[in-house]
Amino acid sequence: MRLPELPDLPVRDHLDDVVATLAAHGTAVLVAPPGTGKTTLVPLALAAASQGRVVVAEPRRLATRAAAARMASLLGEQVGGTVGYSVRGDRKGSAATRIEVVTSGLLLRRLAADPELAGVTTVVLDECHERRLDADLLLALLLDARAGLRPDLRLLATSATVAATRLADVLGGAPVRSIEARTFPVDVTYAPPTRGERIEACVARAVRTLPADGDVLAFLPGVAEIRRTATALGGVDADVLPLHGRLSAAEQDRALTPGPRRRVVLSTAVAESSLTVPGVRAVVDAGLARVPRVDHRRGMAGLVTVRVSAAVAEQRAGRAGREAPGRAVRCWPAGEVLNRFPEPEIRTADLTRLALDLADWGTPDGTGLTWWDPPPEGPLAAGRSVLRALGAVDAGGAITARGRAMAGLGLHPRLARALLDGAPAAGTRVAAETVALLDDDTLGAGTDVDDVLRTLRSGTAPGTGRWKAEVRRLERLVARGKGRAGAAEVVALAHPERLARRRPGGGPVFLMAGGTAVELSAGDGLAAHEWLAVAVADRAPGAQHGRVRLAAAADQELAERVGAPLLAVADEIAWAEGDVRATRVHRLGAIVLDERLLRNPDPAAVRAALLDGLRSEGLGLLHWTPHARALRDRVATLHRVLGDRWPDVSDEALLTDPDRWWTGPLDRARRRSDLARVDAGQILRGLLDPSVAHRLDALAPERIEVPTGSRITLDWSGDQPVLAVRLQEVLGWTASPTVADGRLPVLLHLLSPAGRPAAVTADLASFWANGYPHVRAELRGRYPKHDWPADPLTATPSRGPRRRT
Repeated sequence: MRLPELPDLPVRDHLDDVVATLAAHGTAVLVAPPGTGKTTLVPLALAAASQGRVVVAEPRRLATRAAAARMASLLGEQVGGTVGYSVRGDRKGSAATRIEVVTSGLLLRRLAADPELAGVTTVVLDECHERRLDADLLLALLLDARAGLRPDLRLLATSATVAATRLADVLGGAPVRSIEARTFPVDVTYAPPTRGERIEACVARAVRTLPADGDVLAFLPGVAEIRRTATALGGVDADVLPLHGRLSAAEQDRALTPGPRRRVVLSTAVAESSLTVPGVRAVVDAGLARVPRVDHRRGMAGLVTVRVSAAVAEQRAGRAGREAPGRAVRCWPAGEVLNRFPEPEIRTADLTRLALDLADWGTPDGTGLTWWDPPPEGPLAAGRSVLRALGAVDAGGAITARGRAMAGLGLHPRLARALLDGAPAAGTRVAAETVALLDDDTLGAGTDVDDVLRTLRSGTAPGTGRWKAEVRRLERLVARGKGRAGAAEVVALAHPERLARRRPGGGPVFLMAGGTAVELSAGDGLAAHEWLAVAVADRAPGAQHGRVRLAAAADQELAERVGAPLLAVADEIAWAEGDVRATRVHRLGAIVLDERLLRNPDPAAVRAALLDGLRSEGLGLLHWTPHARALRDRVATLHRVLGDRWPDVSDEALLTDPDRWWTGPLDRARRRSDLARVDAGQILRGLLDPSVAHRLDALAPERIEVPTGSRITLDWSGDQPVLAVRLQEVLGWTASPTVADGRLPVLLHLLSPAGRPAAVTADLASFWANGYPHVRAELRGRYPKHDWPADPLTATPSRGPRRRT
């Protein structure tokens, strides 16, 4: 293969060095910004320097087709000759093809089927900086193949911006070659949304403020935002063109080809580095991107909108300075701090598909592979659990024949299961149509799967051609089926844990079998159905419920058939709503299908429920007489003062070890009302060690006799026992009484004849000497019928008023 005259791009002068470096070391890293020619010129040079085939792995279908078309154009050929491409459902190539551009996912499938990659001399991993899940896994598997079957396989990792040192280490200490782009200055300004302004309106406002001296490239997070921004730009003097991976090839070419008028290209992240949009003089950046996230607790995975990293923001702005000085408008506050690099998908995404690929490779847990970032253990284990439930791997994690068939379909394992099992149940056509929709839920508007499918079949929906092509591909991959089940069954086969039943009350809120509540928009026709098979649901941060995005009407018979592994019958005995609730419950996951009261519930389970009630509401559920409460206070005081020979009778201690007191009437208790009849005082006395129980009244007496002979009750509820007594009844007492073998003085509340505290003291001798004269002076005039002797130590105590002498 001979190279033609190549365009004057920055990488052209470095091609010989890149080719020689890779030939000498077997691995290399090429760092070059967008627009330098690394994606198109380097593969041509590598093919010209070798006899075998060069495979270029791209992260996106759109970039795959565009790169192949550009290289073929440079050779003066049509795609399918020297340069070809392969994406899922579409391939152009021939026996003469020397350079093949493929998606990372497709190369993963090919590598699993042919680990030697027969006939391939070089693999170029393009745009590694995006840290896509497929690309990271592909890198690990290619390194494994190179370490064993193919030590001669050459690997070149290219990137627009990346931590090159770490990538070089992963490639075994590979040399790094860097190429600078020829760029022009870019004036960066900030125009954040005003209060309450949607990002689409903000982007449209920024576009309208730009001078009309060149094309505009605007970055938005998704297709829906692109459509709304296009609407907001109505009347602008320019051609407004979308650019994203869901467009037809012709529509994509319109955005990538200069036109007679000024253009405003509204693009997803695909134009950051994978593609070059010519003629751009200004960039408007929404600063947002869609990335995969999984919520393991709620069982929801999907795309969420996040702020871009600083590296991505720089790439986007740089697109304005490729051909001339340019402008970049950023739709976020100037002071906002961005993460340095994008978060690798392997840390945040659903790893079920990765787990299947690892099992197919023969390393279910991924050990032994060289990872840029290894998959987190928890999400990988969750993915393997899903695979076991689908029958894709056995108990030891090894792939099954069914799992191998699923891996070959090029679908997420859930969708692969839906296709394989849905074809016999619903018919091959319905299964393929439904799976093709679930694999690309941007195809139609609305939440009802059946309505969206009808629109797609009519050919009036955007993306119909792409959907029909995928349907044909899927139909070829499975055995013919003639079942009559509908799309809902196929949806349920993909996501049985998302079978959902409407909650009582008539509102549009449904409980999914996985335990997450989701709701439909007001007025949605699906709300009239009791059961749904939910295909897509997400949850906004802080929202009470998830939101149903795509679902099909179902019924209980379908739910029980498809969700059979989730069916369970259990006796549920628990403390609920203030009492023991004992029922036999039929469930589909978290959904209650039926429940009936149990007449003879398991006593051990009843006891556990009662204990839960006591823990949640306290031991106050028992019958507490004043005597019992006082007894508890007395024992608690002795435990605190004298130690562990006296039991700890706090709620926490008693409920931590209920076996030492759960006897007698408690064994017969079945409900809250039974607890209310259990004498707490009897329980407390049963806790006392016989060796000390007989001393209870001596150490912590209920009453104390005062000088008048009255026996007055002590209050033990505080840190110190309190004796509330009329001052005249303790005349002649020379010292305060004590309890607990003299270790704890009693706190005296000395009352006036009206029963009000006149003094509080734990040192009676000191009170008589110092405090009593003041009390006597204040109160003897107020209560002249009572004794107020000058010498309280020798006076005779009295219970009531008497004539003074």
